[in-house]
Amino acid sequence: MEEMDSADSPHRRASSFATQSNALMRKNLAFQKRNIKTNICTVSFPILLCAILVIIQKLVDSQLDKPENKCGCRCIDTNGNGRCDQVCGVKYSTKDQIYACAIPEPPEWPPLLQVPRPEFRAAKENSPKESCRKTQTCPVTVLFTGKNRAFATEAMQIFFSNIQKNPNTKLGNLSTDLSQFILGSDTDTRLLNFAETAFFSGRPLYNVQSNCDTSSLTPFNIPALEIFDASENAYDFLNSTTNNLNVDIWYNSTYMKNFFFGGPPSLVRLVRSVNLVTNAFLEIVKGSSVKIPFKFIKEMPKPSSQVSLDFSSLLGPLFFTWIVELIFPILLTYLVYEKEKSLRIMMKMHGLGDIPYWIISYGYFLLISIIYVLLFVLFGSLIGLKYFALNDHSIQFVFLFTYINLQIAVSFLLSTIFSKVKTAQGVLIIILELIPAFSLFRGLYEFGQYSFIGNYMGTSGMQWKNLNDSENGMKEVLIIMGVEWCLLLLFSYYLDKLISVGNRSEKNPLLFLQLLRNKIKLTFTRQNQQGQDSKVVIEVEKPDVIRERELVEKLLADHSTDFAIISDKLQKVYPGQDGNPDKLAVQGLSLALQHGECFGFLGPNGAGKTSFISMMIGLLSPTSGNAYVYGHSIQNQMDKIYSSMGVCPQHDMLWEMLTGREHLLFYGRLKNLKAHDLLQAVEDSLRSVNLFFDGVGDKQAGKYSGGMKRRLSVAISLIGDPKVVYLDEPSTGLDPSSRNQLWKVVKDAKRNRAIILTTHSMEEAEFLCDRLGIFVGGSMQCIGNPKQLKARYGGSYVFTLTTSQSDEQQVENLAHLISPNAKKTYHLSGTQKFEIPKQEVKISDVFQAVEEAKKRFTIQAWGLADTSLEDVFIKVAKGADSFDV
Repeated sequence: MEEMDSADSPHRRASSFATQSNALMRKNLAFQKRNIKTNICTVSFPILLCAILVIIQKLVDSQLDKPENKCGCRCIDTNGNGRCDQVCGVKYSTKDQIYACAIPEPPEWPPLLQVPRPEFRAAKENSPKESCRKTQTCPVTVLFTGKNRAFATEAMQIFFSNIQKNPNTKLGNLSTDLSQFILGSDTDTRLLNFAETAFFSGRPLYNVQSNCDTSSLTPFNIPALEIFDASENAYDFLNSTTNNLNVDIWYNSTYMKNFFFGGPPSLVRLVRSVNLVTNAFLEIVKGSSVKIPFKFIKEMPKPSSQVSLDFSSLLGPLFFTWIVELIFPILLTYLVYEKEKSLRIMMKMHGLGDIPYWIISYGYFLLISIIYVLLFVLFGSLIGLKYFALNDHSIQFVFLFTYINLQIAVSFLLSTIFSKVKTAQGVLIIILELIPAFSLFRGLYEFGQYSFIGNYMGTSGMQWKNLNDSENGMKEVLIIMGVEWCLLLLFSYYLDKLISVGNRSEKNPLLFLQLLRNKIKLTFTRQNQQGQDSKVVIEVEKPDVIRERELVEKLLADHSTDFAIISDKLQKVYPGQDGNPDKLAVQGLSLALQHGECFGFLGPNGAGKTSFISMMIGLLSPTSGNAYVYGHSIQNQMDKIYSSMGVCPQHDMLWEMLTGREHLLFYGRLKNLKAHDLLQAVEDSLRSVNLFFDGVGDKQAGKYSGGMKRRLSVAISLIGDPKVVYLDEPSTGLDPSSRNQLWKVVKDAKRNRAIILTTHSMEEAEFLCDRLGIFVGGSMQCIGNPKQLKARYGGSYVFTLTTSQSDEQQVENLAHLISPNAKKTYHLSGTQKFEIPKQEVKISDVFQAVEEAKKRFTIQAWGLADTSLEDVFIKVAKGADSFDV
């Protein structure tokens, strides 16, 4: 069927992307404004945790800021004037205080060999020599090897002979003259580094000499020796020759400590070992006259420092993971809330496209997430947490920006799985307990480590150049989160299109993976049942239903677009489950509605009315057949239909935090209303449904009564002048006064639009509807205006009499006296009802017969009424049910 393209097309121009985006963003901001308490609590949480960290840091600093953790000081009269001046330095400090002292000009010290303490020296197991450990007399062991064994042996012979050369030199300058001796020390360099206490304290300072005949030196396979850790040094000459020196020096690591918690790092005295082996090589190549003198060593200058422990860097990864993830359940709850309340579908049916919804929702979530983390980082920096102050802020921003995007993508993904907020929150708690956010924690941990080291060493924290550090996992974390962000976002959008209601997901070519079994079953069912079902329908169809179908066929053949709605043999079959047969909800419904007509659907519960409307508004796809709204097919043109469609669902779909006015402003913008037209339409809508006065329209919808919510839903369906409106039991829950007022609103509205209305109120149907259709068992039983239906199915009067129970037989005799074909339809406690064919009696005859009967027995009450629409409905419904049986 061709769609209308003329200038007078009843379809309102669909709102643009910018208009839809503006409407959705304004709605989101209004919703956010209503959640001010939640927002305050959310922002207060990171402030509270940061404040706790600051308090902990202050307590730790107060404990560390004690004299024993500072450089030692003494009060000395330096000027001889009797005044005491405080002087601080190494010589006034204890062993624990010396770390904090400034050393602007480190002293020069003779180069020493680092040798293991006696208890750590090499001794083969189960040998007499092993007893030397007990007596602490074991000599130092030096190992060597190399591919060129001869060269390695020659070099080591010179090495040991150099050790034994101790000239009798008068000591003048301590650091220079002592450097000519080969001295060794077993001092733990972790404590004093190169400052050798043996020069002052009497601790052993070894004059290193060879303890073996150098001519009998034998190379060893160094890595295989179990005693290697107890040896002083080991030399692997690799491929060294007289033309090339290539040596690996293996050193004893007895005193190496973790400087994070054990103080400064151990400085192993390898430089003297390197110097000795280098001079041995030079003597082989150039002779004994050529050597490299090694006069002294000294430390780098050191400023004064204080023992500190940065708790924000240590505990930050744990605390800040909680803080950043706090926004995640908020995003997920928001998405699932819209799904649970069917608000997403409601927005879609009023013209909001998928692309604007995704872009604006994503942008909105990204905006509040950025504001949240920026406030968090800003506050942490302002209160002085080293975690934020030392690490490069740009890396922090890139990391957190990547993660919050990944977090939003996961929120969209999970929202396709859950349908209720409570379920989502419960499962989310379990997931967060079982599966922590490893990527977030790893990134925060890296920041913490770099800021901790930076604070301890007096340097900066993580910088961009540090991403190339071999032990820095930030680069991998950023890559993983970036890839996950993109993939999860695309997958979430696909799932949303695939399984969300109203998206025509059955048309997606990949859905066969999930529905293949049902498709095969449905195909078989249609092939075997459709012919039979259609035949049955044709056999029981009434003339008015047949005429309606013929009208639809004619309109389709003529490609007519004069009618607002044309339903062409629309059918819906629900596949049977658990061995049950398929459910035929709508059986080939044909219907044509003109512009300005209100059509009422009457039928018992489960008759198929909701299934029909759900197909018309895009919630369900028809199994077969089609329908057209002003020429647009519901099969593949729902996006065009949405722009000119209004829906009042059976259950109110409202944001509890938004006011009635904000609801109408949002949906009005979706219907392309702007500026003055929008404001005027909202005012008129509120007045029409009696929500304008006393500020009711500016109250939150969650505070409305059921009737007020119903009136607001009707106002939403009519705003923006939609040309097709579906009202599903619009007056449910209304008091008589409000119901009558609502009827007037609907009656006025139908003048320039087509309306399909479902109701259980016969009075409502008779007042509002131009035509009615009684729907039973998935098929239309009859079509016509109320008068035609009453005339067709109600060709009798209802004669009612109430007497005492003793006179009931006389009442029955009276009814048959008036009409031999009178049929009793009701009997209870003296009250009886009879159907009397109209063609058999005159009303005057009934009055006369009753007056005469009053002379024989007492008649408490009586009445003669024409057939009501309710009687017609009951009669048709019973007839259809009896036929089905």
